[in-house]
Amino acid sequence: MVTLKEAISKDELKEFVKFPFSLYKDSPYWVPPLIEDELSSFDRDENPAFKNASAWFFLAYKGNKLVGRIVAIINHLEVDDQNVKKMRFGWFDFIDDTEVSETLLKKVAEIGAEHKLEFMEGPVGFSNLDKVGVLTDGFDQPGSMVTWYNDAYYINHYERLSFVKEKGYVENKFPAKNADPALFTKLNGLVKRRYGLREINFKKTSEVLPLVDQMFDLFNQTYSKLSSFVPITDVQKEYFKKKYITFINPEYIKFIVDKEDNLIAFAIVMPSFSSALQKAKGKLFPFGFLHLLRAKKYNKDVVFYLIGIHPEYQNKGVTAIIFNEYYKTFNKRGIEMCYRTPELEDNIAIRQMWKHFDPKIYKRRCTYKKSL
Repeated sequence: MVTLKEAISKDELKEFVKFPFSLYKDSPYWVPPLIEDELSSFDRDENPAFKNASAWFFLAYKGNKLVGRIVAIINHLEVDDQNVKKMRFGWFDFIDDTEVSETLLKKVAEIGAEHKLEFMEGPVGFSNLDKVGVLTDGFDQPGSMVTWYNDAYYINHYERLSFVKEKGYVENKFPAKNADPALFTKLNGLVKRRYGLREINFKKTSEVLPLVDQMFDLFNQTYSKLSSFVPITDVQKEYFKKKYITFINPEYIKFIVDKEDNLIAFAIVMPSFSSALQKAKGKLFPFGFLHLLRAKKYNKDVVFYLIGIHPEYQNKGVTAIIFNEYYKTFNKRGIEMCYRTPELEDNIAIRQMWKHFDPKIYKRRCTYKKSL
């Protein structure tokens, strides 16, 4: 028999965070989060997502053994402002036992029904900057700090419980050498002259911070038409600014501005922290932070985390300026492989942007949906 306990105290939430550490302890592909960082994101006083969202954390037990976990989420901006009657769920992990997965998902469904919502979808996070999707292909590839990893049996559980695929995502990679300067160097100059644009490069994080609010505003404009997009609020901007920007090598942040110095495009690349996080085993101390610092400075693999272009400048060659700047930075740093975070399968514009680099899909994931 499976019993559920709502995780409320810090000790219970720590148990929630640490469950995948035992579930995937023997996996060479699972990348653990930093435990304290994960706990911070679940803290209602720290994470501004809770100003516009409600969340319930559940642990599943068989006897005294912890066998699963799930977060039930209602994003009130989505439900009340956008009239999307969705019950979200995320951080969904479980042993290969249908009774466990079914019990956890039934609890989410109950909460959704109580709040008169129409369907449930997951795995998703609180906002568009959280992790998304269950892995459906690429189980033999290392995860990343911005994605969830899972074993193949998860898919069977969703399908057995009558969930259907809602949104598909792909993850691509390409060798840095595929960024042939002949494809963008000449166009870079033409686009800058035609539209009066210029690039901004950074050497210090302190140079980036004054422009971060503009960047998130542009992020909202860029992705507003995509399905299930929920805008980032002002308080979330401050939170993400503190949480992520200081983590990124400032040389990997590129901004493009117009004649009036208005931000019209940006891109953020991060060093791959996958191997460093595996070595850290969820802890910054005593040595975890050293692995992360080394990766930040010396890792030869990078992840394209975010890219945004103002709607008025999309399909006008602005990416040539961005890629030209990254080409110079990557050559200087000796970057070898580029990875991209999950992108919607139906986002044709993003596929067109990368086509000249001959990217290869190495992972697929999706969200699953069920009517309530």
